[in-house]
Amino acid sequence: MRKTALQLLTVLLLFTTLSCREDNKDAQQQFRERQQAILEREEPSPAQPVTDTIIVEEDIAEPLPEASAKPTTTSGDKVVGVKDGDTIVLLRNGEEVTVRLYGVDTPEKAQAFGQKAKQYTSDLVFGKQVRLIVHNKDRYGRTVGTIILPDGRSLNEELVKNGFAWHYKAYSTDKNLANAEADARRFKRGLWQDPNPIAPWDYRKDKRSGSSTTANAAIPAGATKRTVYLCNSSGSAVYHTDKNCSVLKRCKADVLTVTEAAAIREYGRRIDKTCSKYK
Repeated sequence: MRKTALQLLTVLLLFTTLSCREDNKDAQQQFRERQQAILEREEPSPAQPVTDTIIVEEDIAEPLPEASAKPTTTSGDKVVGVKDGDTIVLLRNGEEVTVRLYGVDTPEKAQAFGQKAKQYTSDLVFGKQVRLIVHNKDRYGRTVGTIILPDGRSLNEELVKNGFAWHYKAYSTDKNLANAEADARRFKRGLWQDPNPIAPWDYRKDKRSGSSTTANAAIPAGATKRTVYLCNSSGSAVYHTDKNCSVLKRCKADVLTVTEAAAIREYGRRIDKTCSKYK
């Protein structure tokens, strides 16, 4: 009896083991089939990889927009001479061209700030490359124009703005020049330090008419050889025999060294007796 029960139990265990093995095989097969189905769904169509690859390559190969090019500058014309504050000489195509600055009039050399205006112009342009904007030609055949400095400023406007020139309103209606003169007047820059500056066109007119000279004035003996000093200001009416005179030291303009005869006849001055060596 016990032997028969033992045999029956052994048969049951064997059947159960075989059954489990079959179930495991079925489960593994089902798992492999599910995995294959997933792979087939995820696998791209033959055309898809080609399309995707082309798009990526085009995006990479597309050039970035180029940065805007910096403005190029031209060398312009070289300034080879400065005749006075408002007249310069350019070297253009191997030839010298005299340029009269448009819309401005600097003091004459014998006037207050005449020499300083020339020096100011020379400091800004001599030996440098500038750009000329031509307006026209004057009756002397000179080119009338605006000079653009290497840094882009206008020489014409700089002269007026800093009190080294007048706005030449008889020949110009330029608003920039008019505004520049108004500012220079208000802040008493340059020639506007003088309480009564004489416009260069008036000075030239007086010189032509002889009203500003004393050509027939009597001069002291030896005046053609004596050196005297005078303040080159339209507000001054005297000349000085002593360069260290306290009156002369208050001069805000140029101090000119001339003969006594020239001081009397050309500049219309009388002797200043404050520091005079001559009685």
